Amino acid sequence: MTGNNAASVTLAGVDGCKAGWIAVRQDPGGYPSVAVYAAFQDIVAALPSDAIVAVDMPIGLPAVSARGGRGPEALVRPLLGERQSSVFAIPSRAAVYADTAAFSTVEAWYEAHRHASAVAATTSNPPRGVSIQAFGIFAKIREIDELLTARPDLRDRIFESHPEVAFWRLNGGHAMTFPKKIKGVVNPAGMEERRALLARQGYERAFLDQTPSKGAAADDFLDAAAMLLIAGRIARGEAVPYPNPPLIDGLGIPVAIHV
Repeated sequence: MTGNNAASVTLAGVDGCKAGWIAVRQDPGGYPSVAVYAAFQDIVAALPSDAIVAVDMPIGLPAVSARGGRGPEALVRPLLGERQSSVFAIPSRAAVYADTAAFSTVEAWYEAHRHASAVAATTSNPPRGVSIQAFGIFAKIREIDELLTARPDLRDRIFESHPEVAFWRLNGGHAMTFPKKIKGVVNPAGMEERRALLARQGYERAFLDQTPSKGAAADDFLDAAAMLLIAGRIARGEAVPYPNPPLIDGLGIPVAIHV
């Protein structure tokens, strides 16, 4: 993928990974590159001040969570058919911030999950706890939430997206046939399906076939590559937010999944 089909600003697609965050970056007229960062703010610091970032992480949190989570989740799930389980409900801000301590033991992690679920149940209608999957990304949600709270100037540069919704968009409004993972294990057929789609969208196959950086899995890398394409759509004014127009949370942060 060269500068011929890129926007006139630096773009970055970001996904969470074991080591922190994996980012696929493309500067105007250049080729994409990939790197792993420990903190999301490190990515922002490494980018030009006008760069556009699309990230696979919920942005904007409700005071009270409705059935199915925030508005964006409820809107995009029906688009994904058998892949809709990849979009899980995000609870209230109070639940996400219920326990911000580092977890030194598995027991402490599960206790924090129970605490967050209890808070979520009191701030949702109908009352609902927190899934293990959602709880697992709370720390990363807080990273971005705290950054956008402290720096409102970033709110029109950093956008929430979602890989499976992005693949749906890039695939002409058709969900992927195969899952990326089956019972937590990478599914080769699903990975190949996504690599082939990304190659049709302009990536060089050699780039997609590379071994991801240490601390990031192969599916994290492909998701970040898809996020880069969405960043390009945002920069060119082609992306669609769900909902449209975006919601605004209690802190003024936009709430929408962009594809």
